[in-house]
Amino acid sequence: MLYLVPTPLGNLKDMTFRGIEVLQSVDVILCEDTRTSSKLLQHYQIQKPLSPYHQHNEHKIVGHLIDQLKAGKNFALITDAGTPAISDPAFLLVRDCIKEGIKVECLPGATAFVPALVNSGIPTNRFVFEGFLPLKKGRQTMLKELAVEPRTIILYESPMRLVKTLKELAVYFGADRLASVSRELTKMFEENKQGSLQDLAVYFESKSVKGEIVIVIAGAE
Repeated sequence: MLYLVPTPLGNLKDMTFRGIEVLQSVDVILCEDTRTSSKLLQHYQIQKPLSPYHQHNEHKIVGHLIDQLKAGKNFALITDAGTPAISDPAFLLVRDCIKEGIKVECLPGATAFVPALVNSGIPTNRFVFEGFLPLKKGRQTMLKELAVEPRTIILYESPMRLVKTLKELAVYFGADRLASVSRELTKMFEENKQGSLQDLAVYFESKSVKGEIVIVIAGAE
């Protein structure tokens, strides 16, 4: 059986009781970065083997993992933060498990875009999650498509590209389009900043930004 176990975005207290129980029960825990995941497991005194599973090796090892699961092993898959498969590895393994009749269970838990959306003050009844924009090929095409999207739009971005992306969004969406930027969610210096795309670009250009970023943008009228 394969369990997908969400992990805290930052605050370790956000780990669920059920998530801890599953991690204590499986044979192996698949993780993105063993150094990051070791801190979580040490905090909850979980002593289980860790095996790397990330975007650079998932194509190579997915067949081997399927063989082990079919042989009776129980795996838990975690990421550095949040729910597996949401802009993180998991899809390939889940797809192949379903093809092979292996049971998959995803536990509910932390996902960065949910608190960012709720905190934004932008309509939550209809939204589209796009994850990270393409870095080069297809970027302009996607920006043009999203500029006329009527639903609330949710994007992920890195700190180093935040200001550049906000400026690009202001060009394609209009400088006055309402948006919200959330960073360091659940951590000590959590920040949720709302305003126009232009104002947000100016605000974040004047400060040093760390942590994962979620951008929420109002849909086109």
